[in-house]
Amino acid sequence: MTQCALCKAEDTQPVTVGPKDDEVALCAICAAGVSEGPTDAPHWQCLNEAIWSTEPAVQVLAWRLLTALDAAWANDLLDIAYLEPEVLEWAQAGQPTGDAVVHRDCNGTVLQNGDSVTLIKALPVKGAGFTAKQGTAVRKISLEPDNAEHISGRVEGQRIVILTKFVKKS
Repeated sequence: MTQCALCKAEDTQPVTVGPKDDEVALCAICAAGVSEGPTDAPHWQCLNEAIWSTEPAVQVLAWRLLTALDAAWANDLLDIAYLEPEVLEWAQAGQPTGDAVVHRDCNGTVLQNGDSVTLIKALPVKGAGFTAKQGTAVRKISLEPDNAEHISGRVEGQRIVILTKFVKKS
């Protein structure tokens, strides 16, 4: 019997990782998460290890699941994860491209997850007690899936939400 490539559970089934034809063994919970989208639950903590797998197909699935999760821990893990450029391209190629919200900076340039932006205005950060200075670079931003005006990123070690009208793509 093989173990699930993501969570190491028994009783697996083969799942194809598109658009390539590579297959990985997944348990029923992980397979459902891949096909229907995951919901934040303790089960998905297994992605903390899966994203570091030596198998590109496992990295692709872990990246896609982490991207789909709306949780701070998943965004933090994506911030530190590294995928080879061709593996990242594979992971992004399998993402749905429906009527997604389009995020644009102050100049109208389209923003994507992982982009770097620069603040065009000094912004007081509510609840953190500091002001993010004009010209501050924010790397590896995350897009808020349901709001085209919000992105999040790390400034002075804290994850904050920033309005897109106050940033320009670097």
